[in-house]
Amino acid sequence: MPNATYHFPPDFRWGVATASHQVEGNNTNNQWWAWEQEPGHIKQEGKSGRACNWWEDAETDFDLSASMGLNAMRLSIEWSRVEPEPGKFDNAALERYAEMLQGLLQRGIEPMVTLHHFSDPLWLGEQGGWENEATIESFTRYVERVVKALGEQTQLWCTVNEPNVYTTKGYLMGDFPPGKHDPKAAMAVQRNLLKAHAAAYRTIHHIQPAASVGLAHNFMIFDPANERSLMDKLVAWGQDLGYNQSVLNAIWRGWWTPPVSFGPIWPLRHTLDWIGLNYYTRSLVSFDQSAKETLYGRLSHDANAEPLDGGYGELYPEGLFRSLEQLGQLGIPIYITENGIPDSDDDQRPRALLLHLHQMWKALQANIPIKGYYHWTLTDNFEWAEGWGLRFGLIELNPETMERTPRPSADLYAAIARGNAITPELLDAYAPELRSSLLPE
Repeated sequence: MPNATYHFPPDFRWGVATASHQVEGNNTNNQWWAWEQEPGHIKQEGKSGRACNWWEDAETDFDLSASMGLNAMRLSIEWSRVEPEPGKFDNAALERYAEMLQGLLQRGIEPMVTLHHFSDPLWLGEQGGWENEATIESFTRYVERVVKALGEQTQLWCTVNEPNVYTTKGYLMGDFPPGKHDPKAAMAVQRNLLKAHAAAYRTIHHIQPAASVGLAHNFMIFDPANERSLMDKLVAWGQDLGYNQSVLNAIWRGWWTPPVSFGPIWPLRHTLDWIGLNYYTRSLVSFDQSAKETLYGRLSHDANAEPLDGGYGELYPEGLFRSLEQLGQLGIPIYITENGIPDSDDDQRPRALLLHLHQMWKALQANIPIKGYYHWTLTDNFEWAEGWGLRFGLIELNPETMERTPRPSADLYAAIARGNAITPELLDAYAPELRSSLLPE
């Protein structure tokens, strides 16, 4: 049997990723809280409530992260806390964020700070939200205030999380607020989010010249359901262009591509110091002329693949390598800013973690410049429209009592982070069935 040890670079970042609304609790002044109060929006009528109680006690999870040997954490700032009314900033909220970031640094954990992770102040929606181009200026004002307040604690900034998901879920599929099915509005929102990213990029560098600024991009693999079908191939290509490539074309190449728009947008060009990859699964695409909302593609999963909890998709670790291979063509550093699976009983996660990290190791051997891996997520949290039904945590959370119980995958991830390697002993302990398949490369 193979006896390989898979080593990672000596300065590699091992972390976890979180988002403010999903962990802080009682974010009552944003559009997600309002959305949760209306029946039918969240599965099982779930509500974020106290979430993971971070606003009161994030330090418990900071201690857990440090005890696992992690040296990085991605977390986000809640715009509605920092700017509860237009142009009025809450210094106490900024002080709490500074305290949190300082707490991470004291524990040897480098923070990556996301400035927008799906949640908006209620007042922004009243002004038209991201459909209104004036929101770019509002976002820039907020970014300026945050960076001036928190710049001493971090230089690693993520402007916007998954603009393609925010747009698709909120303005095409209707699963996220504001619950619209409006392609024209979706295109406007996508353009404004990407323009806001570019404005934030320049604002951060003006205040903090040495800052490292990027964007977290959700990358979905779209494969034709029938490889012999020209139409399936065509719509899979269209899905990839509309969902994946249009974001990258805008903020790296400075060019709008369909369906967002078409033509040059030079102020967006090269507004990345690094690119973040959020990868979870893939979709098979079939041509369906009735599916206008998804560019005439009907999405499904391989019937022979291993399904994930809650109908979340299929286990497809190879997609991580394929995504990294594409992003590697940009020639800039890459952070895997999110990767994980929902798995309440932890019977898949250890194996899935090892398989995905092996794909990342393969990418590193191909000289793809990956600087860090942020697992989604540390503790179970409020998963947006899925409520509390999907459990992504390395650590089980009881949202009623706030009791935290590490799962076996937490011990596995801690061992990988501490040793900066996947060893034969870890394979034997957590997923012996993989020992024969993870051959030396």
